[in-house]
Amino acid sequence: MLTRRSFLGVTIAAAASPRFAASAIAAESGDFAAFLAGMRRDARAAGVSASVIDRAFAGLRPNPRVIELDRHQPEFTLTWAQYRSRIVSDARVERGRALLAQHRGLLDSVAARYGVPAGIIIGIWGLESNYGQSTGGFNVIDALATLAWEGRRAAFFRSELLDALRILQSGDITLAQMTGSYAGAMGQTQFMPDSFLKYAVDYGGTGRRDIWNDLGCVFASTANYLAREGWQRGLPWGEIARLPSGFDASLAGRAHRRPLADWQRLGVGRTGAAKVSPATMAALLVPGGPGGEAFLAYDPSFRAVYRYNPSDFYCISVGLIGDLVTA
Repeated sequence: MLTRRSFLGVTIAAAASPRFAASAIAAESGDFAAFLAGMRRDARAAGVSASVIDRAFAGLRPNPRVIELDRHQPEFTLTWAQYRSRIVSDARVERGRALLAQHRGLLDSVAARYGVPAGIIIGIWGLESNYGQSTGGFNVIDALATLAWEGRRAAFFRSELLDALRILQSGDITLAQMTGSYAGAMGQTQFMPDSFLKYAVDYGGTGRRDIWNDLGCVFASTANYLAREGWQRGLPWGEIARLPSGFDASLAGRAHRRPLADWQRLGVGRTGAAKVSPATMAALLVPGGPGGEAFLAYDPSFRAVYRYNPSDFYCISVGLIGDLVTA
């Protein structure tokens, strides 16, 4: 009988050879069945009905493609200039402007309720799924069960699988419609099941939190996430900064926060028009290294976006897209 370790060692070959993949999974079926039996016990103890579990687990087998993607993620590093040119592209900005105009009423309503600007919601929507066009085609239960079983981050994915079953129990989405990335991120702004349960919103009062198809739910859930994670109403994410000649680059970084007034005394100039209190805590970010672009990141709004995705490149790009779309 194949072990998890030996199964993982042949995932690339399995992906290349459907017949080999089928035989490997069949050989491992007893182990996977035991895993599902344990998940069934946990789900029943958590209040998930037997009928929901039966439907979710019917015919379920490990997915070698999921394991391949998890184990062999591309190892490359983009510079800030490369990342910025790809992500904050003219095409993405123009598409964002068109969608903002199309959904202005809904976005303004969501922004007013949660205090998160429409531009930031648009920025996250654009980065996470290219405005709903690339949400992932994996069955979420299939993907999460595979990752919870194979063991590399078993505890994390087991918890997410249990939460996904809770979502099915709630009736927010059907099993067939519950699709996402190979790692289980769902919907147009890519919530993991845990985040869905904490932050997803039934904005239109339909009785369903549908972040796959209902833009009201998509926008409001994203805004609710940021608001609950600390976004400060009226405080922007940050802005492009102007640095004086000879600026000490060692002062940059998220760990070196200080009041905006202190940065200004050091010669850092602002370019944005928003009113920001001199007492606002800010970090100075220079993502491309000394001599490159600089940004003032305002706390706690920037930190709320960072909790959505812990990458300075990502957070700055969300802010830039939002600013350009709404300019």
